[in-house]
Amino acid sequence: MLTRLGAGTLEAHEREPPTARRGELRVNVRACGVCRTDLHVVDGELPHPEIPLIPGHEIVGIVDQIGDGVAGFRVGDRVGIPWLGYSCGECRYCRSGRENLCPDARFTGYQIDGGYTDSTVVDARYAFKLPEAYQDLEAAPLLCAGLIGFRAYRLTGRPDAVRRLGLYGFGAAAHIVAQIARRQGQEVYAFTSPEDHEAQEFARGLGVTWAGSSDGPPPDPLDAAIIFAPVGRLIPEALARVVPGGVVVCAGIHMSDVPSFPYRLLWQERSVRSVANLTREDARNFLELAGRVPIEIRAIPYDLLEANRALGDLRGGRVKGAAVLVP
Repeated sequence: MLTRLGAGTLEAHEREPPTARRGELRVNVRACGVCRTDLHVVDGELPHPEIPLIPGHEIVGIVDQIGDGVAGFRVGDRVGIPWLGYSCGECRYCRSGRENLCPDARFTGYQIDGGYTDSTVVDARYAFKLPEAYQDLEAAPLLCAGLIGFRAYRLTGRPDAVRRLGLYGFGAAAHIVAQIARRQGQEVYAFTSPEDHEAQEFARGLGVTWAGSSDGPPPDPLDAAIIFAPVGRLIPEALARVVPGGVVVCAGIHMSDVPSFPYRLLWQERSVRSVANLTREDARNFLELAGRVPIEIRAIPYDLLEANRALGDLRGGRVKGAAVLVP
């Protein structure tokens, strides 16, 4: 549990299991992914978290209590709980299919208690059935690394128009996106920290065309790039590597400041855009795809009481794949 802003570490607490109220499900947590957004919350880089707070928004669990007014679920169902935990349904963004931009949205593991626990509750409208092909450990990263990666990937353009795709930062999200892109017939170029040869080997093991340092050019110009690393200087770096008309998508919720750069990098109809959160439609589309097209998930398990070690390993770049807490 996070008990104070910017603490950087979590404290272990015991509590009674929560009760599912009207419209809610109570879920017995089986696995919860550890996401870089959790780091931003714990380190105080995101404003106004709900304190005290249980982090975690890549939750896989079993429904063990159903509140009044809930349809479509039974006790024993396996469900996934993602980052988006509530949207108002009434604002212009919600009415136009952009609930990810709802000004009253609330997020799991940020304003709503999340999955670094053994039992949690969720608004049933924001819980999703999971493909049976994935074990709990493998399914957890699908709920954010997969969803946000998929949303960012779609914003790069049609696969037939993006022959070469660059991925800056090769962690949980990138290792999922790389597999989707390769199945679409695209060439994938993986960029890592200059000395992170282990991550480069990890990328090559998934069949990328090239893997190398993020501070240098790829062997071929890119049609589009996705930046997963929270490093602002990578925006002009990626712009310098994409062709005219190319797009650079920033997939993180937080990034260090972007340095100034010459207009020539943006000229010729290059564009930079960000990804904000996700929608329930994203979840339905991606989970349906993951059920049809098997994705190899590299998940590294940690005991729930090792949450601080998992966060520290992620902070230090020692996680090659996805860290997952297992109660």
